[in-house]
Amino acid sequence: MCGTEVALLTPDDWRTFKDLRLTALAEAPYAFGSTLERELALEEGDWRQRLARRAQFVVSAGGSSVGTAAGARSQDGTSADLISMWVDPAWRGRGVGDLLVREVLAWAERKRIGEVRLWVTDGNRRAERLYRRHGFVPSGERQLVLPEDPTRWEFGMVRRLNMA
Repeated sequence: MCGTEVALLTPDDWRTFKDLRLTALAEAPYAFGSTLERELALEEGDWRQRLARRAQFVVSAGGSSVGTAAGARSQDGTSADLISMWVDPAWRGRGVGDLLVREVLAWAERKRIGEVRLWVTDGNRRAERLYRRHGFVPSGERQLVLPEDPTRWEFGMVRRLNMA
């Protein structure tokens, strides 16, 4: 995409990540397994620790962050989760989501991870189409988005990676 760049955040970029995450939770609270209230309570060390445990990518355009997504390795290292995916509404439909998914998949392949998993909130057809374009298929799993809200469900998707 012309005029955009992708960066991998480090723990020193915690303010950028915090700002993006809080913006995402405020704009699309239905799409995340956390809440704005919960994450407003986090401190610098919490944000730094999150970035130390994942590969958090950010897409920037014209000096502004317009999207983010992360890859987080499972405990046994054989799979990863694509998490924290969000694109600024003004940039949706312009390839930012595709760019982020490709970055997370490339990271997983470099780490020799066998599959990438993710969760999609029921009814989020745009996200589901994005992931299907990149080879994700439904896993058959379902769970509550937030344990305290029995009205919101999400379904799992998975993409197996070639480990030649």
